[in-house]
Amino acid sequence: MTHDASRRAFLKRSSMLAMAGAAAPWALNLAAMSEAAAATATDYKALVCVFLYGGNDYGNTLIPYDATRYAAYQGMRPTLAYTQAQLAGTVLTPGVALAGGMQYALAPELLPLKAIFDSGRMGVMLNVGTLVQPTTKAQYTAGKVPLPPRLFSHNDQQSVWQASSPEGATSGWGGRMGDLFESGNGNAVFTCVNVSGNAVYLSGRTATQYQVSPNGPVALNGVSRPLFGSAACSAALQTLVTAPSTHLFENEYSRISARSLSAGSALSAALDAGPAISTPFPAPGTNPLADQLKLVARMISTADAVGAKRQVFFVSMGGFDNHDGLATIHPGLLASLAQALGAFYAATRELQVDRQVTTFTASDFGRTLTANDGSDHGWGSMHFMLGGAVNGGRYYGTPPAVANNGPDDVGQGRLLPSTSVDQYAATMGKWLGISDTDLLTVLPNLGNWDASQRNLGFV
Repeated sequence: MTHDASRRAFLKRSSMLAMAGAAAPWALNLAAMSEAAAATATDYKALVCVFLYGGNDYGNTLIPYDATRYAAYQGMRPTLAYTQAQLAGTVLTPGVALAGGMQYALAPELLPLKAIFDSGRMGVMLNVGTLVQPTTKAQYTAGKVPLPPRLFSHNDQQSVWQASSPEGATSGWGGRMGDLFESGNGNAVFTCVNVSGNAVYLSGRTATQYQVSPNGPVALNGVSRPLFGSAACSAALQTLVTAPSTHLFENEYSRISARSLSAGSALSAALDAGPAISTPFPAPGTNPLADQLKLVARMISTADAVGAKRQVFFVSMGGFDNHDGLATIHPGLLASLAQALGAFYAATRELQVDRQVTTFTASDFGRTLTANDGSDHGWGSMHFMLGGAVNGGRYYGTPPAVANNGPDDVGQGRLLPSTSVDQYAATMGKWLGISDTDLLTVLPNLGNWDASQRNLGFV
């Protein structure tokens, strides 16, 4: 019975994909069809998600610097804490000071980001994470409020962050945003672009994620160059893999192959004709995230050529599951992150599209503040938003107390989020041009927050 149900669901989804291919852009969900303003946008905007797989350690990313809170931080991780002397060069001076003299410093390895913060083009999101509805510690402790499913699980919390549902979700909020915009793009294939493999974040109900490598489109070798040294063989292979079929699965495979070949050809031509980027990026292969972001910058520079008005990109880096060896592993990860983000932001400025591109970080969850040689799975975390449209140089959200089992955590410095992923995402969705009504479709939990709390105002 279960096998039959799964088969029926697969057939239904395959049929919907085929219909979308034949009837696009009309095969859109009702929410997308209602978004006329977004579909007819004449300007360009892009959202870039930088996902840190493994659960980034928030405690050694954004560090309490004022005397009282620093002492608490140092007391909770005596073998891992940065010294105040190490942090002196990365203390942040926000345009809007925090209450009570509270201060934060970036990890020393994030120094390249300080200049962006100081210029007012990077904001810091305090204690954001997965929530179903606003939740207090008393409600959490009493078990009287719905919670995100399977808390503290890597796979599930990655999915909840990206899709508002645990592992097995079929669409993510980045893809659902793409649903609303693909009909307004000259080539719908380039609406949702993944440069790091596959992620539910970019799967829409109708939009499909276009996967590329840091070098550009993934070529079908037998078609992109002579097969067995024969152009005729290559032509025959292309005909074989793109020919329509009466068999449902074969026809879907052919349709996807034809779309991939067509998109790859169009993108390769646009990249070849696009402007050279002189901004220095790390040498290829030395910083995989920078390699991905450089390709994103190059693709953004081709937006006019491919007719793109709204794009959502996904890049990622792994290695953040540092149970042990945090002191030796985490600093290098942060250095790579800062180097990549700094180069990408500079490239958008060079291309004069920095006000049209908003980049943000995300991760499975934060980690515990208490530690020995590392830190354990947590919940809320600190994240960054940067770009020319960001109202930066300040903090957003509520600074949590630094305490084990304090008022803002559920034990071991595991933060109970005070800001939800839905609010974080809705703020960026609003900037893209999504209506308040459609945001409730894109983000299914958003309606649990008062309308006045859905836009955090950082962009």
